Amino acid sequence: MLQGNQQAVTATGIPASSLTLAFARSQSEIREAQRLRYQVFAEEMGAQTPGDEPGLDADLFDAHCEHLLVRDARSGEVVGTYRLLTGARARYLGSFYADTEFDLTRLRHLQGLTIEIGRSCVRREYRSGAVIALLWSGITRYMQSTGHRYLMGCASLGMADGGHRAAAVYRNLAGQHLSPPEYRVFPRHGLPLEALDEGGAAVAPPLVRAYVRAGAWICGEPAWDPDFNTADLLMLLPVECMRQRYARHFLSSR
Repeated sequence: MLQGNQQAVTATGIPASSLTLAFARSQSEIREAQRLRYQVFAEEMGAQTPGDEPGLDADLFDAHCEHLLVRDARSGEVVGTYRLLTGARARYLGSFYADTEFDLTRLRHLQGLTIEIGRSCVRREYRSGAVIALLWSGITRYMQSTGHRYLMGCASLGMADGGHRAAAVYRNLAGQHLSPPEYRVFPRHGLPLEALDEGGAAVAPPLVRAYVRAGAWICGEPAWDPDFNTADLLMLLPVECMRQRYARHFLSSR
């Protein structure tokens, strides 16, 4: 079982030493993650989250994933979460979550070596960076212990302006961070990039910047997610390409 804590001090004044990391060990702990996801995605962002039970963001993938939880030990509350789906479990299910948004045919040969991460969220008052760094340290250690070689996930771009900013972010990043052609995926519901404004130096959101700084590729054009009204980029990070300073940082986080 993976556990740890973060010894630094957060920018929000919350003692980072109170943050603890562990995988969910029971259905009740998974429900805590689903409750936090609902609070962030539905109540804060206005997304149409799945699930039959009020107040929970839950889908068919949850039962087959590992769920990383960061708690504030002072209150015991879950304040951050990420879920991990191994290629073996995805094969049993029939797909990764990303298959619902992209044609992953060109990545199919990597399935057994890949971990898909997603449903990342952090409670608003804890968004200083300490929680997400602790979650990433857990992901890195899990990959190291299981021998997986690729990390895959969807990173979202806001669509409040109809997609112009998302298109600009994609174009700005694609020049340097687009994957080799053999790793390209194809959106099931793509953005009409040719009809969107090409101008502007739009800044990518923090999660996308974190991916590319760590060495991840963007595997093609963004897909539109109607439930969240976001443009999603499929990111692929080969462990062998992970920049050493990021690997050292995540592996040294406790």
